[in-house]
Amino acid sequence: MLRETELTARDISRILGIREKEVYEHLPHIERSEGPGTQLIAEPARCLRCGFVFKKRTRFTAPGRCPVCRSESISEPVYGIRTHEKKRTSIPEEEP
Repeated sequence: MLRETELTARDISRILGIREKEVYEHLPHIERSEGPGTQLIAEPARCLRCGFVFKKRTRFTAPGRCPVCRSESISEPVYGIRTHEKKRTSIPEEEP
């Protein structure tokens, strides 16, 4: 599902019919279990009042309060799975 579209934890919980807290419990496992060439990505949460972006946050859950303006109006992080294509190397042809 995350390979096809990017979703918030709330969206995932609604689609799968599980609690949002369970989604947050599964995200670290998804991150570790992705094979080579794939990566779990997270678009960071953002303060809706001042625009602060939580770029360095390592937890998957949404922050409770903005460290700059102390607002509790925070957008949810958005998750997806990105697939990296392997680069093909060309083999030089031998001269006759």
